[in-house]
Amino acid sequence: MTPGLGALRILVVDDNEQMRTIVGTVLAAAGVGRLFYATDGRHALDLVMRDPVDVAYVDYEMPVMNGLDFISRVRLLPGEMRYLPIIMLTGHSDLPRLNAARDRGVNEFLAKPVTARNILLRLESVIMRPRPFVAASDFFGPDRRRRAQAGYVGPLRRAVDQAGVLEL
Repeated sequence: MTPGLGALRILVVDDNEQMRTIVGTVLAAAGVGRLFYATDGRHALDLVMRDPVDVAYVDYEMPVMNGLDFISRVRLLPGEMRYLPIIMLTGHSDLPRLNAARDRGVNEFLAKPVTARNILLRLESVIMRPRPFVAASDFFGPDRRRRAQAGYVGPLRRAVDQAGVLEL
């Protein structure tokens, strides 16, 4: 058992029972203390509201409420609950789907088929290397940038922001 994982409360949300079992078994074997399961986003949201968790693994495609809508709803919750680290499980890791989840405020991605190593690496990432959250008029979630630009001190960060800058 890994020290410290025993205190974690992790939610696994997937409509596929086998996937819930795989992820849950890996987490339990690593020493996670409490595991919760849900078959869709609505059930998961009810669980989170009733009994807050530390991390959620959430499938992209599910009936009733999919993973994207779950992320959106969590990011609108009051207080600390809106900062819940969410790891998106997906069998379709194409760029449009990844961008859609990123734009809703997902923390990490985990492509199916999953491996025990990758399940634990994503957990390590959200716990040991959390990205700061950004609150903007049209977005709330972890900073989309994975790397900080060394030495940058100004407010503009995109390449297009430099178009109006005259270097002397």
